[in-house]
Amino acid sequence: MEFLKVSSKSSPASVAGAIAGMVKDGVPVNMQCVGAGAVNQAIKAVAIARGFLIPTGFDISCAPIFSDILINGESRTAIRLSVYVHHLSIQSSDAAELLKDFQEVC
Repeated sequence: MEFLKVSSKSSPASVAGAIAGMVKDGVPVNMQCVGAGAVNQAIKAVAIARGFLIPTGFDISCAPIFSDILINGESRTAIRLSVYVHHLSIQSSDAAELLKDFQEVC
């Protein structure tokens, strides 16, 4: 399984674009983060990607899991986020309203 590796210096908008592109292409999305800053950027990216995807009839959610990984020979704890795709079956006017509500929250 391949992972989008997100760091504390990752641009949430860039990661969001990658997520949205993978979702539209039908590619599974999994992210790997080490540290609180990286997790923060990944979660922001998921929120931004939702804004890209909802108007196209997709929504996403994510589920975290801890994973022990090796970085430069050192054992570290990472958080891996699996992204789940939900196909929206609502009228376009409802999608516009959902997007408006989403943008007001963000």
